[in-house]
Amino acid sequence: MSDTFHWLNVQRIAEELADAHPDLDPAHVNFVDLRNLVRSLDGFEEREGHPVNERILESIQQHWIEERDDIASDDD
Repeated sequence: MSDTFHWLNVQRIAEELADAHPDLDPAHVNFVDLRNLVRSLDGFEEREGHPVNERILESIQQHWIEERDDIASDDD
């Protein structure tokens, strides 16, 4: 994986969030907090011409939920 990623790398962001915040339930994270969590990830860089919007945040949240569920099923 590349060392850096940006808003359009929703799967990578979801994986990074799942690793960085295993105790958070992504279904209960509001978009303001989600945006801040993503911006605080190591390797995240905002790119000109790729602003964040509600659709991207929804996609990140959905992928994060799926990633968390995958991790939980692997633990069973």
